[in-house]
Amino acid sequence: MEQAQVFSDFLTHKGLKSTIQRKLILETFLASRSHCSIEDLYLKLRKKHSKIGYATVHRTLKLLVECGIAIEQHFGDGHARYEPVRENSHHDHLVCRECGEIIEFEEPRIEQLQNQVAMAHNFTIISHRHELYGLCSGCAQK
Repeated sequence: MEQAQVFSDFLTHKGLKSTIQRKLILETFLASRSHCSIEDLYLKLRKKHSKIGYATVHRTLKLLVECGIAIEQHFGDGHARYEPVRENSHHDHLVCRECGEIIEFEEPRIEQLQNQVAMAHNFTIISHRHELYGLCSGCAQK
């Protein structure tokens, strides 16, 4: 099912209205390829839609997380960042401690090793997060 329909059905189920502002926030969020903060998304939206408020963006992102369209991530800098849930697209993160750049990566060997460790301990993995913190190439050269 299309994510816009999932969100609309979720709002109806919660007794909330499916407003034009919420639709714009969803579309802008889904089009974003970065890990955006509420502030990032708000500033992007304000460029074209000056009547959308910060609180509306904040509440809508929380609803997107609640209905399973978005994931809220914390990378140790005190700010929540959000990324769209993409089917069959698990990835991990490299996080630069200097500039805050977040690089997504996929490594099947890490996934395989995690599964082996879980099996060795008779453990069922439901979900996981893998984040590596350090310096991106630009910051490492400074």
